[in-house]
Amino acid sequence: MTSKIIGVQGDNLNKINISTDTSIFLAHEGQNLGYKIFYYTPSELSIVKNKILANGVFIKLSYKSKKFYKIYKKQKIDITRLKFILIRQDPPFNSEYLTTTLILDNLKKTKVINNPIAIRNVSEKLYSKYFMKYMPDTIFSNNIDEVKKFFNKNKQIIMKPINGYGGNQIYLIQNKFNKKLITNFLEKNGHSMFQKFLKNISKGDKRVFIINGKVCGAISRVPKKGSYLSNMSKGALPKLTNLTNKEMKISKIIGKKLKKDNIYFAGIDFIDQQLNGDINVTSPTGLKTYYDLSKINLAKIFWKGLKA
Repeated sequence: MTSKIIGVQGDNLNKINISTDTSIFLAHEGQNLGYKIFYYTPSELSIVKNKILANGVFIKLSYKSKKFYKIYKKQKIDITRLKFILIRQDPPFNSEYLTTTLILDNLKKTKVINNPIAIRNVSEKLYSKYFMKYMPDTIFSNNIDEVKKFFNKNKQIIMKPINGYGGNQIYLIQNKFNKKLITNFLEKNGHSMFQKFLKNISKGDKRVFIINGKVCGAISRVPKKGSYLSNMSKGALPKLTNLTNKEMKISKIIGKKLKKDNIYFAGIDFIDQQLNGDINVTSPTGLKTYYDLSKINLAKIFWKGLKA
């Protein structure tokens, strides 16, 4: 029997930046709705005697305290006791991430967000293959000759791993084709994403929040001077923004397909009205920042859609 408990499968609590963290923002709103919050890391999941167990902590959350969480009970519990589980550990989508989705498959009464099967099927960057007509010139390849041909055509290209996150391992290739760098990158990452560089990234990208298939809001993230990385973790400055008609139309198309593919919460990104191909479904961020800028609490919409 499920009880009024929300499980959060996340990263080490002591490494969380509470001023921007979306996982805690969602959990805090769940707490406001009367739920207990049970927090555990992926390594604390086990299958024992046909039961899925999590060894974690019950926490009380507060934005007013110096330390945002207080542990009031350590416990190992059968996760079928949880009404909801938020999969919120950071990507990359590696073997451990894959394993946890397989462990959490097919729970009958416990609802997992985002759905574990859906996360496996929606590779964040490769999923954008369905939306290439809305993107800058882009290829996915592990072939150095294809990459060189693409570079010769576009002159300035962005190289990033398919399963990367947070602006890590992103390179701007310009002036000359750096065969050694790209070869080493492909050897390390396998198939990777290569995209025509859009200079207007200096004016910021747009992160669009999609909840239950609906476009719910957006922020712009302006890279710090001299940078082409719009991730807030890389020093980008967030601002409120509005979507153009074109961006809204594309967002609605993507939102409709995400809902069809059983993704409840996602973040998509635009640069200069073009989709950049990052369809964030493993641990979308930005809701706390959006609230701080707009005073609109999308966590309320998140839980309302789940009938929490």
